[in-house]
Amino acid sequence: MTTTQIMRRILLWGAVLAGAVAVVGGIVGWVLAAGAGVASALVGTALAIVFCMLTAASIMLALKASRGQMVSGAFFGIVLGGWLLKFVLFIVLVLVLGDQEWLHRGVAFGALVAAVIGSLVIDCVVIATSRQPLIDSEADDETQGRPASGARA
Repeated sequence: MTTTQIMRRILLWGAVLAGAVAVVGGIVGWVLAAGAGVASALVGTALAIVFCMLTAASIMLALKASRGQMVSGAFFGIVLGGWLLKFVLFIVLVLVLGDQEWLHRGVAFGALVAAVIGSLVIDCVVIATSRQPLIDSEADDETQGRPASGARA
């Protein structure tokens, strides 16, 4: 699998997770706080979707900018910039949404935590099952699977 395919798979499963969190959070929110609870669950889910999309987008953009070299300043700079953007965005949203009367904080927090933990699980499972090659194909062709001359096995 290529990195782009992995990111697409993560986004697809993230969308499924977001739908499930929105439905379950909406039901729990309705029971706890009626309309405000449903809106809060949807806000928490939307925040998680945005943060997951920013992660995947920053990695794909970084790979393009660094021409596929994950060990480059451009790659790390873009990924770190995406992380900092998410951090600042999270702080701003907490400050803006924290004082809203229509928002049920407990439901929004629960939906956000469920979506974030679920997305971390999805990231781990997709990457663990992606079957990424561990050796470069040119090196494998050159040595035909044997250690290079002078190298100890």
